[in-house]
Amino acid sequence: MKKALFYLFFCTIGIGKTLGQTQSAVAKDTLFNKPYIDADEWREKPVRHRYVHGGFEGTEARFSFYFPSKEQYKGHFFQYITPFPDNENLSQGAEGEEDKIGFSVSHGAYFIETNGGGRFDFTGQKKASDPLIGAYKANAAASQFSKTFASKIFGPHRTYGYAFGGSGGAYRTIGAIENTEGVWDGVVPYVVGSPMAIPNVFSVRMHAMRILNDKFPQIIDALEPGGSGDMYAGLNEEEKAALVEVTKMGFPPKSWFGYKTMGVHGFRAIYSGMTMADRAYFQNFWTKEGYYGSKPPASFLKARLQKTSKIKKGIPYVEAVDTKLVEPMSDQEKGTAEAAWKSLGNTEGTLPVAFQLEDILPNVNFLGGDLLIKTGEAAGKTIQLLAVVGDKVVLGATAPQILAQIKTGDEVVVDNSNFLAAQTYHRHQVPGKEYKVWNQFRNEKGEPLYPQGSFLLGPMFTRGASGVLPNGKFKGKMIMLESLWDREAFPWQADWYRSKVIENLGDKANENFRLWFTDRALHGDLTKQEDPTRTVSYVGVLQQALLDLSDWVEKGIVPAPSTNYEVVDGQVIVPETANKRAGIQPLVALKVNGGKRADVKSGQTVTFAAVVEVPPHTGKIVSAEWDFEGAGTFPISQKAISFDEKKGHFSLKTTYTFSKSGTYFPTLRVASQREGDAKTPYTRIQNLDRVRVVVK
Repeated sequence: MKKALFYLFFCTIGIGKTLGQTQSAVAKDTLFNKPYIDADEWREKPVRHRYVHGGFEGTEARFSFYFPSKEQYKGHFFQYITPFPDNENLSQGAEGEEDKIGFSVSHGAYFIETNGGGRFDFTGQKKASDPLIGAYKANAAASQFSKTFASKIFGPHRTYGYAFGGSGGAYRTIGAIENTEGVWDGVVPYVVGSPMAIPNVFSVRMHAMRILNDKFPQIIDALEPGGSGDMYAGLNEEEKAALVEVTKMGFPPKSWFGYKTMGVHGFRAIYSGMTMADRAYFQNFWTKEGYYGSKPPASFLKARLQKTSKIKKGIPYVEAVDTKLVEPMSDQEKGTAEAAWKSLGNTEGTLPVAFQLEDILPNVNFLGGDLLIKTGEAAGKTIQLLAVVGDKVVLGATAPQILAQIKTGDEVVVDNSNFLAAQTYHRHQVPGKEYKVWNQFRNEKGEPLYPQGSFLLGPMFTRGASGVLPNGKFKGKMIMLESLWDREAFPWQADWYRSKVIENLGDKANENFRLWFTDRALHGDLTKQEDPTRTVSYVGVLQQALLDLSDWVEKGIVPAPSTNYEVVDGQVIVPETANKRAGIQPLVALKVNGGKRADVKSGQTVTFAAVVEVPPHTGKIVSAEWDFEGAGTFPISQKAISFDEKKGHFSLKTTYTFSKSGTYFPTLRVASQREGDAKTPYTRIQNLDRVRVVVK
């Protein structure tokens, strides 16, 4: 079971020989000297454009280009870099704000998407070749060829290029511009991790999820408007310690609202490789002093599952979807930062994606684990488990030949011992002192409190994604975006990269780099949010960043300054006003009856007042929507918005009457747009605020 981590191991094998390669080497690479076109046609949807598809002879690299008309073209392209090598047609079928093709073409850019040299194989059956092909070579080759093709269409001209990518795509975007010249003029990486992100952001999160599962409702309530503000109130010592640990590591506390559905995200893609890579850790965990499992608390032992059973039947993908055992991935999700790790199941043919066992499994709040095959043709094999539901187990990516060997009656063991061990792995991966969030695991002398492994896994993962470790050295310009409620790429990591840029560019850093934080935004780049009364999409910020980046490079128009912030105990803290915060996101300050909470009687009129601010020269408010009873649909729109761009703020006032008792969190959501265009689906930058109303 070799997954993403093994891919990065394959990638690492050749790193020493390729670290010095730059664009000159890419340009001379004979692997990509025979491009071909196998489709060239005009299409009418999502907007009229010329679609060109092709690849490079002798390789698996494929690309798709989407060109605007000559009248629309403005001399540049936008290139989307996926979280891992995937498919060159992922962006087709998207609608509205999420339509990358429509956005690019309608703004005078042609759009590029590649398969990164060949779709990433999570089963590990496909051997990696040159690690830099998937890192940036295939993307660079497609970009360079696109310029040649664009010159044939539009005539000889200087073509400017801009790449953007989130999550794993952010690693690859940064690696691309740091290790090439003359390919891209600028990049927009977003929801960015550091070289120590994986697996540590997930291990500490899962540790907290296991211990705090029953206490999250009260933690969330304390952080809601009108709450006590003390998220530690009512926790025992074990629970408090877990919450302190994960918070100091950088998890944004307000993002715990999604604890029921957030799962383990990207950890599922690296878990099996992690257990193979660091066998010593998992062997020592339950026996050696200094490891959490050597003297486990009662709650930890209660969470351990080791159950022997037999295979009753295999469950194929269609049946698993029909019975809601697994969730299908929508077209809108494909290739996004949020859904990057949802494609681990075997979704083709009749091979099983789950098994039904002869026994009901104990309920231990199972987050993940292993299926150990004890008898039959596959005896000795181990399959990763993503979920346990009654007598059924859901499988991770598995080699087809192994699945074909497993038969009814084969004896198996469901075991989550290693998965539990992984939840404190971060304590044994203490990096250099520049990673301050690990200070909680150092003594007064700066020495680690716990036994340490012989190597750090995080940097190996980063090398696998981007070819090399990020160093802050690049030619061109960069606008980096980070979400303040990001659970998968904790916000402080963008500050880590900014420190590297400053370290390398010094006083000139501001001439080439911006960092904008987006409040209330998560890791995923879908406009359909987990809870739209709590969070907003960052897609509008991303789109505006691409437009601002091109203006910065081509016209010398300096973009808005970086967001002002400070990092305190792993948390990124931003000012409360738009002028002081900077960046490009509007701010909303909502009150009910003069405060953040109102206790009223049914039928009593409640007054809401809000002040909406926009950072200087970043646009106008174009929409204001109210959701009073938590529907998530924002059914009431403010009809008249008289926004004074010179003042940069305006006030709203309204009333509402609640007819039923209960606790409500009325929400005001606004959107700004640079030109004040209320009709465009693009570059709408959102924010919101909430209050609490208790109706008796």
